[in-house]
Amino acid sequence: MDRIKTLILLLFYSGLTISSAQEIAVLKYSGGGDWYANPTALPNLIAFCNANINTAIKENPQTVTSASTTLFQYPYVHMTGHGNVFFSDEEAQNVRTYLLAGGFLHIDDNYGMEPYLRKELVKIFPDKELVEIPADHPIFKEPYSFPQGLPKIHEHDGKRPQALGIIHENKLILLFTFESDLGDGWEDPEVHNDPEEIRQKALQMGANIISYAFKN
Repeated sequence: MDRIKTLILLLFYSGLTISSAQEIAVLKYSGGGDWYANPTALPNLIAFCNANINTAIKENPQTVTSASTTLFQYPYVHMTGHGNVFFSDEEAQNVRTYLLAGGFLHIDDNYGMEPYLRKELVKIFPDKELVEIPADHPIFKEPYSFPQGLPKIHEHDGKRPQALGIIHENKLILLFTFESDLGDGWEDPEVHNDPEEIRQKALQMGANIISYAFKN
């Protein structure tokens, strides 16, 4: 029965393609984690990208759920939070199909979601592992140069920032930014009182991620 269900799902999704429109969305997931964290982050990143890298992203990001086919309307989907993450089998299958069809998921650990996320990613990709993305990867090269890789925005536990990802057919389809907290750097200046230099690094790295997702 499971094999039949999987075949039906694959046949259904085979007619869906990722939209080429310049729109982004926030992923609403289950488990109790605050998927809605950093409310000013994406609007600020959108404004930065539209002003600096010639994008035309709609001003207000939409919200999509893990199980919805609406997911396929967005070439870039953002996920963040502090706490628990849970994907049902149906949600995991939907996210997997979205990514294999050409979508891009950026998961930014807002602090504390990493242990929950790792076990849920196994549901989405039981055949793949998170690998560290090297500093010479294209995502760190344009439009802004980050020769040392992922920048450190907030200290938290004082660990080094890591860009981890899942690769499919030589393409990065899922990026997990850990111990960096880019989203905090994207927020309004008064939220975290970050120096402007730090905010600029966060926004520039975010622009690189958006650019990569739209081009690949």
